[in-house]
Amino acid sequence: MLKYQKLQDLGARLGIRKLGVAPAAKLQSDRLIEWLNCSYHGQMSYMERNLEQRLDPTELLAGAASVISVFVNYHQVETLPELDGSISRYARSRDYHPVLKDLLHDLAGELFAGRVQGLSRKQRALVYRIFVDSAPVMEKQWAVAAGIGWQGKHSNIITRELGSWGFLGEIITTEVFDQYDVPIPDHCGTCTACIDACPTQAIVEPYVVDGSKCISYATIELKPDEAIPDEIRANMGEWLFGCDICQDVCPWNRFAQPSEGQAFVPVEALKGGNIPDFRVMDELEFDALFKSTALNRPGLKGMQRNQTIQE
Repeated sequence: MLKYQKLQDLGARLGIRKLGVAPAAKLQSDRLIEWLNCSYHGQMSYMERNLEQRLDPTELLAGAASVISVFVNYHQVETLPELDGSISRYARSRDYHPVLKDLLHDLAGELFAGRVQGLSRKQRALVYRIFVDSAPVMEKQWAVAAGIGWQGKHSNIITRELGSWGFLGEIITTEVFDQYDVPIPDHCGTCTACIDACPTQAIVEPYVVDGSKCISYATIELKPDEAIPDEIRANMGEWLFGCDICQDVCPWNRFAQPSEGQAFVPVEALKGGNIPDFRVMDELEFDALFKSTALNRPGLKGMQRNQTIQE
């Protein structure tokens, strides 16, 4: 049996400000099915696949007993106002996926040290698996179940201590803990700031986002050769990648604190605050400057499309 306090101590030592653990019970499917039936996932067809795995952790790891969730703060003290309203804050640094995976591997390596010593990575995968957007995992629901925070009306996880500027990751394991977290109450109250501020009315009702109307979806998920829909284009302002509006207006983000990790400091090409001119770049230049960032998701062609429509 694993010690809950050891998990917390290791997390603190590694700079993980919020982490918790929940029993690996099957999640309710009603909200997800309704969201899919409304086609709020747009062209994100991967959301329709592997529903059993998405809802049941034992489909991802046989014998799963616990789900560890982490919230890693990426908020920066030094602001780059020239980029605000253009490039989402989370995309200004190195891509968080490998950073967070390395951090979770460090956490797991120490937490399971006595249980997996001498085992190959393949053998370790029978004891625990690490996920950072790498499989159909309902990360927000697990963060809620692990007591990290609540899912705000904009659908992002909000913590009382750090606001919502954070990345989520999970470790699913066959091991049992001596203590589990419980969900905390929703603290959004009557506030509708995020709903009122969304320029494309993508938050169709509290806690429900129509992804196909979201500026982040349009600038990141749509293939580069696809046009951004007129109804989004007319209301997207100067956004080139993502959108921070619903988090910018959230009152809980007045409690945001600076990230302790250097991995989330803006990359050199963005530190000056100037918006790059992607239209004049070739693939070699783009790769040299941004391949290690989330901007590589839409790629140069996607960024060029997004910037061209601002003309």
